[in-house]
Amino acid sequence: MKTLPLEEGVEIPVLGLGTWQLKGETAQSAVEKALEVGYRLIDTADAYGNHKEVALAIKNSGIKRVDLFLTTKIWQSDLNRENVISAGNRFLNELEVDYIDLLLIHWPNKEINLEETLEAMNELKRKGIIRSIGVSNFTINHLKDSLNAKVRITNNQVEIHPTLSQIDLRNFCKENNIIVTAYSPIAQGQDLHLPLIQNLAAKYNKPPSHVILNWIIQSGMVAIPRSSNIEHIVDNFRTLDWELEKQDVDEIDNLNSNNRLINPSFSEFDH
Repeated sequence: MKTLPLEEGVEIPVLGLGTWQLKGETAQSAVEKALEVGYRLIDTADAYGNHKEVALAIKNSGIKRVDLFLTTKIWQSDLNRENVISAGNRFLNELEVDYIDLLLIHWPNKEINLEETLEAMNELKRKGIIRSIGVSNFTINHLKDSLNAKVRITNNQVEIHPTLSQIDLRNFCKENNIIVTAYSPIAQGQDLHLPLIQNLAAKYNKPPSHVILNWIIQSGMVAIPRSSNIEHIVDNFRTLDWELEKQDVDEIDNLNSNNRLINPSFSEFDH
């Protein structure tokens, strides 16, 4: 599978399985099927409560740890130094691995000093507990704050789909060598019904979901569609077999309507 470089020696696959809202046996079976099909990036988080199911799926797959890429996230109330260090070690135990490829700040929290958080994550990196440091749901201004902390940020995982294309944020990340990971890439199904997406699906004789996932990957981003549906998991993987023409990628960029779906009360998107 194609990968993108986060930093020296660390590369992230361009397509992975998101596990938000997947619990218990549903989470385990989804991850097992994804690994069987060929996915090698699994995205989880402490807040998802499925670390142990992800661990069991990986164990059952028989795939070597070196061939997998695991992303997980620290919740926004656990960002002080002590909790970051504790969480890093706990995550290893829950996921039954000896390192995590990418650890993200799940949501920014202005009540906790960002530099303290990043320095603690850097300590985990120096100890080999994690390989790369990233963030999630960060705005351009959050990223500027991160850059001031002098700790290398490699990834920003944010909501991106055709009706929330976040061009300015994507450009800023590109200028600063930060890979963007797109969650909710099909807008929880909403963007599948856009006329342009439907027309392009007909043009290429592909499902609308393939069109959107292609747009994300060809734009230099990582896509992590979430699904518990085995057929969808298998079908999404087939999006790697073909590509959109550049003019079609550009047209999808222009569909933006700032249609943000994930905006909890504690978000800081106004920063």
